Amino acid sequence: MQLLKIEREEKLKTLRANLFFQGLNEASLNELAASMTLRRFERGEVLFWEGDPCAGLHIIQRGSAKLFRVSPMGRQHILRVIQEGDTCNEVPVFDGGVNPVNVEALEETTVWVVDSRAVQALMRRDPVFMQKTIENLSRMLRHLVNMVSEMAFYQVTHRLARLIGELPQEELSGEGTTRWTQDQLAARLGTVREVVARSLRELERSGAICIENRRILIRDSEVLQQWAQPWN
Repeated sequence: MQLLKIEREEKLKTLRANLFFQGLNEASLNELAASMTLRRFERGEVLFWEGDPCAGLHIIQRGSAKLFRVSPMGRQHILRVIQEGDTCNEVPVFDGGVNPVNVEALEETTVWVVDSRAVQALMRRDPVFMQKTIENLSRMLRHLVNMVSEMAFYQVTHRLARLIGELPQEELSGEGTTRWTQDQLAARLGTVREVVARSLRELERSGAICIENRRILIRDSEVLQQWAQPWN
């Protein structure tokens, strides 16, 4: 990890664009800017570990990273992939606890970190900011409920079809800076690589996708959408 020097105006620009801080007055924005740092991580480098003290709210400036947890048996489950403009580690920022997940850079990534103490102090004295925080955390909770529902009601092939349909095509084909591997797909879906491999073959036989040089390409979006339904 490398700390980078950055101008105050760039910090203010980042804060103004973030969902948590939009609409704040200049005094509050300047106070938060004074507590911000910009950090650069290489691919594969860990931004922070589960169970460690929270350094602050993380905002991706450039690059991408995965949020994951590891089971007692050592199996990795990817909870989310974050990219430019996304935030993470919100929960310990607001409840004062430790980091609930691990985060690892998927490529060279620069990340803003807003100190937890500055965010908590602002929340205590600014009811508008507190209301905005509640709304954003509620939105995140809805997302988690949807994830749990998918795992409960959808079989792996259906969930994989939904995921393939939602991911940017360049991340599946490898045309972008990152490419999802079968291990990452399995971790994201809460299963193992062998099950994902069988599901990919099933989707390929149906004509929904094709796999060339380990790259996933959507061949028929309508067939893929049919697979994405929980019952077919």
